[in-house]
Amino acid sequence: MEEKEISKAVISRLPRYYRYLGDLIDAGVERISSNDLSQKMRVTASQIRQDLNNFGGFGQQGYGYNVKYLRTEIGKILGLNQKHNMLIIGVGSLGHALANYSSFEKHGFAVKGLFDVNPALKGASIRGIPICMMEDLEGFLQDHEIEIAALTIPKSQALEVADRLVKCGIKAIWNFTHTDLNLPEDVIVESVHLSDSLMKLSYNITTYKEEHGR
Repeated sequence: MEEKEISKAVISRLPRYYRYLGDLIDAGVERISSNDLSQKMRVTASQIRQDLNNFGGFGQQGYGYNVKYLRTEIGKILGLNQKHNMLIIGVGSLGHALANYSSFEKHGFAVKGLFDVNPALKGASIRGIPICMMEDLEGFLQDHEIEIAALTIPKSQALEVADRLVKCGIKAIWNFTHTDLNLPEDVIVESVHLSDSLMKLSYNITTYKEEHGR
């Protein structure tokens, strides 16, 4: 049987479902209908049902969705029931903030290494994770099973570092470098362009002002 291809739009909504369902659990909600969930997420009930039906549905007519069960199943779809070892390259302001983000561990992402080129950082650590120098990168990757590398370095260095990572077997890169990486097709790249997000916000503000005469 041919496996159904899931659209990127559907995948992009799954983390939102997971997050909202977590909020519902914290609030003591045990079950919810697609209509009630749609009001919280500003996604139509029909869209929610269509999205979840790509993976089996998970709901019961007349009952809705069991919140804990649905969140667990979405977590499995997202691979959050597995452990993903990662490292961060570039321990400037953004890299330091990522290294301090303890919630990664709650979702199965374990930061195992930090790397930088600044010799003043050698021997320092963040949350008990030592900062290593870039000349030690290949040796570290040989000794540790790392799946994901986060790049928070200047874009001028991004491709060179990414190529080093790929040669060492890294197959997933979380790219914060504000440049697109031309890597082999079997390497998964998730790029985060913070300026793009800010420009979208600027567009929405401008459009709102024009529509409301402000």
